[in-house]
Amino acid sequence: MKVTKMNHVYQLAFMPTVFPVNCYLVEELDSLTLIDAALPSSYKKIMKVAEDIGKPIKQIVLTHAHSDHIGSLDALKEKLPNVTVSISTRDAILLTGDKRLLKGEPDTPIRGGVPKTIQTKPDRTLQDGDVIGSLKVLETPGHTPGSISLIDTRTNSIIVGDAFQVRGGVAVSGSLKWLFPAPAMATWSKEVALQSAKIIKAMNPTLLAAGHGKMITSPASLLQQAIEEAERKNVV
Repeated sequence: MKVTKMNHVYQLAFMPTVFPVNCYLVEELDSLTLIDAALPSSYKKIMKVAEDIGKPIKQIVLTHAHSDHIGSLDALKEKLPNVTVSISTRDAILLTGDKRLLKGEPDTPIRGGVPKTIQTKPDRTLQDGDVIGSLKVLETPGHTPGSISLIDTRTNSIIVGDAFQVRGGVAVSGSLKWLFPAPAMATWSKEVALQSAKIIKAMNPTLLAAGHGKMITSPASLLQQAIEEAERKNVV
């Protein structure tokens, strides 16, 4: 595992040279918010980093319900029973293992690993504009129907889950990068993902923190290039 800090954001990168999976600790005045829960074996290292920082994890926010983002959830909830677990209202359904589409959603199958054995139930379900400490929720569906991003209102850093990938080249979710194809192959709707990418770009983030790959400062030009590439690929 590799830990990198930028502003109030700590990136915890698991298996960074093989199949990189990131989760994030966001520092508040008296606590930490964990964004995503990485792999089933990650919980001990997550808790060790929090111990080294010297603040308790009080919130766990899941950007979406894929297995590489919720792997340690049950173990963390067992170790931290008072932690508040949050996920979008839509992906709270997916968290139960239910991959059925809702009325009005694009008729494409939900892809990616969705475990049916997660025992933890969310304490809070989130919608666009909700606030958790210094973080504001931005609905960015596409990778899954209920994917969200989190904006740090102090610095305009944004943690996007898999709305973008950085590993293998910066790309919109659903835009295939052969050096790291997994996020694209696990994307539900590349058309919806493209619209969400434009929403993220319009926020003018100072820092992009994705589920796979290194954090990027001043990402505007790379985001625009990724959006233009996705637009070309989405043309039939």
